[in-house]
Amino acid sequence: MKLDGRRQSTNVDDRRGRSTVKTAGGIGLGGIVIVGIITLLLGGNPSDVLRVASQMGAGQATTESTYTPTAEEEALAVFSKQILAGTEDVWTKIFAQSGLTYEPPKLVLFTDYVQTAGGMASAASGPFYNSGDQCVYIDLSFFRDMKKDIGADGDFAYAYVIAHEVGHHVQYLLGTLQQAHQQMQRVSEKESNQISVRLELQADFYAGVWAYYDNKLFGSLEPGDIEEGLAVAAKIGDDYLQKKARGYAVPDSFNHGTSAQRSRWLQKGLKTGDPNQGDTFSPAYNQL
Repeated sequence: MKLDGRRQSTNVDDRRGRSTVKTAGGIGLGGIVIVGIITLLLGGNPSDVLRVASQMGAGQATTESTYTPTAEEEALAVFSKQILAGTEDVWTKIFAQSGLTYEPPKLVLFTDYVQTAGGMASAASGPFYNSGDQCVYIDLSFFRDMKKDIGADGDFAYAYVIAHEVGHHVQYLLGTLQQAHQQMQRVSEKESNQISVRLELQADFYAGVWAYYDNKLFGSLEPGDIEEGLAVAAKIGDDYLQKKARGYAVPDSFNHGTSAQRSRWLQKGLKTGDPNQGDTFSPAYNQL
């Protein structure tokens, strides 16, 4: 991606170096409620969330320490701020076209653990959006792990991750996220998972819409960028990850979408640039 000279967003809360440690006592698992949607890009399995919760069984305290990021990490921080700025520019413009006002999310950079509006969260969750405080949370080591764990790499691949989480914020501003979560509480686990898939595919679509307009405004896309994004989308599909982990897939447990679905909706956003074509809730589930 061409980002030279691009501004960096100031809607950033850099908490790197604030070490959160577990202490005796404190809140129990019942008190660990992460508000909003946690996007588990490295699998999206409920067991991952349970693992994070188990890590929070004790209380916690935050300590300040001198923190010096590596040159690689600092470059990723600058990159993330530039991508966030791009999402601000694009979504402000898109919302204004509909007579709406876009209120950008805050990007929180952290290491290992982080306090959110709804409780503690772990870097093991991957990047996620929290509607309780309207923040996108990222431990920058996730980008390194993307390459190591699933063989996904490249600047547009990283940008897609951020834009996807911002896509959840767009859903929040439009009321889609709240309505979906309310519905998920009233249906079976299987049906709840299907609603989750619809949310995730729409966030993929919104990431594509952002890329379309960002390129239109700034000429940011370079040869190979779109292929990077589609390659990542294919490698974070529920079917791909489950087969890689256990040798088979359980479709009823999917909560992010298959590789084909994620690639298709990201590509649709990239091609059309039309946010009105991102309705993932009306089609029959098997037509997504």
